Amino acid sequence: MFFYVLGDTKVIAAVYGPKAGTRKNENPEKACIEVIWKPKTGQSGKPEREYEMVLKKTLQSICLLNVHPNTTTSIVIQVVNDDGALLPCAINAACAALVDAGIPLKHLAVAICCCMNEGGHILLDPSKIEEQKVKGFVYLVFPNSIVSMVPQESLRAGGELMEHGIITSVTHGMMAVDDYFSCLKLGRAAAAELSDFLRNSLKLKAGNDPSKAG
Repeated sequence: MFFYVLGDTKVIAAVYGPKAGTRKNENPEKACIEVIWKPKTGQSGKPEREYEMVLKKTLQSICLLNVHPNTTTSIVIQVVNDDGALLPCAINAACAALVDAGIPLKHLAVAICCCMNEGGHILLDPSKIEEQKVKGFVYLVFPNSIVSMVPQESLRAGGELMEHGIITSVTHGMMAVDDYFSCLKLGRAAAAELSDFLRNSLKLKAGNDPSKAG
């Protein structure tokens, strides 16, 4: 279980599994990733189902699914408070929870939200009020191959290291192409710093957990 805070946005991510796959999720060649999104209050609706879909596809791309074939790993996201950049907060929490649970990963994923305000300045991980004031914003997820558990050659796509690529990009509202690439450039730089923070947090958590003491 991992508690992640981004400004006033707070989520809890819990991992259950790997467990025997159900008939619905049976696959003799690879594992299944299941995402359950629980809002702060009320029942899940269309936004929550969209979050589940994006999060599931993102996590499937970073997990080594062939290590535990015919199993299901469930990731439960509980929203504690939403003050903007909710999906990136949940993605970072889920990735940290997977590492903490010992689920084998190709690499860590780092998520961030970017938007362009009326003054032409890029905002990173905006608050709920800031999101509502802009015409559009984008969720970006970058790979961090530094913590990869697979050979370096496997991280290449078309000869380029995946650390220079992008895993997920979801745009809301309207955003000019030039603004998108500006957000992509600044988001990648910010994600590199966030990677260091996440890595240090995981090391600290592991060091304080008696069950993981070697």
